[in-house]
Amino acid sequence: MKEIDFEHKMAAHCESGTVTALLNHGGLEITEPMIFGIASGIFFGYFESSVFSFPMFIVRNKPGSIRKNIIKRLGVNFYTRSFRSQEKGIEELDSLLAEGRPVATQVDFYYMEYMPEYLRTHMNVHFINVIGKNEKSYLISDSYYKEKAELRTELLHKARFVGGNMAPKGFLFYPVSIPENIDFEKAIRKGIKKAAHDMIKLPVPFVGVKGIRKFAKKVTGWPDLARDIDHLSHEIMKINVFLEDQGTGGAGFRFLYATFLQQAAQKINDAQLEGMSKRMMAIGDDWRNISYFAARIGKNRDLGESRLDELSQMIYMMADKEQEFFTELYKMVK
Repeated sequence: MKEIDFEHKMAAHCESGTVTALLNHGGLEITEPMIFGIASGIFFGYFESSVFSFPMFIVRNKPGSIRKNIIKRLGVNFYTRSFRSQEKGIEELDSLLAEGRPVATQVDFYYMEYMPEYLRTHMNVHFINVIGKNEKSYLISDSYYKEKAELRTELLHKARFVGGNMAPKGFLFYPVSIPENIDFEKAIRKGIKKAAHDMIKLPVPFVGVKGIRKFAKKVTGWPDLARDIDHLSHEIMKINVFLEDQGTGGAGFRFLYATFLQQAAQKINDAQLEGMSKRMMAIGDDWRNISYFAARIGKNRDLGESRLDELSQMIYMMADKEQEFFTELYKMVK
C-alpha cells in the first residue's frame, strides 16, 4: 500500500471533519468546531414533499456549504471537480494520489464496508479523504471510523458513481492554497451572522425557527401519514437518529456549535460569546431530551395523542428558545 503521510482524526461530522483534516494537512491549525461555525453550519428545516416518503427535517446547512463558506471566509482555494465519465474520475483520483496528494471525495455511505453493517444506509452525501492505494484497495481516512481503513477498489468506484438523488458524480476536492494571514475575527463574526440570519430572518415558513415550529405543529398529525403503528414507531424513532446518530456531534449539531462559540470567544477575546456558548449547550441538552423522549415512546409504541402532544410542546419550547438565542446572537455580531 502506497500511503500518504496523513494524520487521521475522528470528527463529529463527515464534511466539516474532512475539510478540517485537509486544512490541517496543508498547515492550517484549526478545529472542526471552528470550521463548522465559520461555515455557518447550524440550521433547521422541516420538509414535506412527494419526493420524500415521509416528512423529514435537517439540522445543518446544505451539503457542500461547509467547503464553499470556508472558501469565502478564510480565503482558502480548493480545487473541485465532478465527472461525467467514471473512467476519467478514477484516473484523476489515482493520478492525484500518485503525486502524494490526499483527496476528499463524495460517496454513498452504504459502500463503506469497514463500517458496521447495521449503520450503513444509502446516503449519497458522505465525504471521506482518500490517502493511499494499492492494486486491490484504497486507504481511507473517514471521520466516522476510529482508524485508517482499506476499501476495495470496486466499492470505492461504485460509491463515487452511484445514481439517485444528489448523485456524487465522482466529485472530489482538495486545497491548493491557504492564506498565510487570516482575519479570524472577521470570519467568525460573518459566520455567526449568517447562521443567525438563516435561523430567524429567512422569509420561508419551513426553515429556521419557523421550521422548528412547523415541525412541532405537524408531528401530531404523523399518525395520519403512517401505514401502521410499526411505521409510525419507526419514523418517531428517526427523530433520535437525525439528532444524535448522523454525525451531528449530538443534539442536532447544537453541542458542536456551542463548542465553536466557546473557541471563538477565546480566539477573539469576547466574553459575550462565552456566555452564548453556555446557553447553546443548555439548548443542546433540551434537544437531547427530545431525542431520548422520541426514542422511548417510539420503541414502546406509546404513540397516543397525549404523547405526541407532549412531544409537540417540547419542540415548540425549542423554537422559542432558539428564537431568543439567535435573535440575541444576531444583534451581538451585527
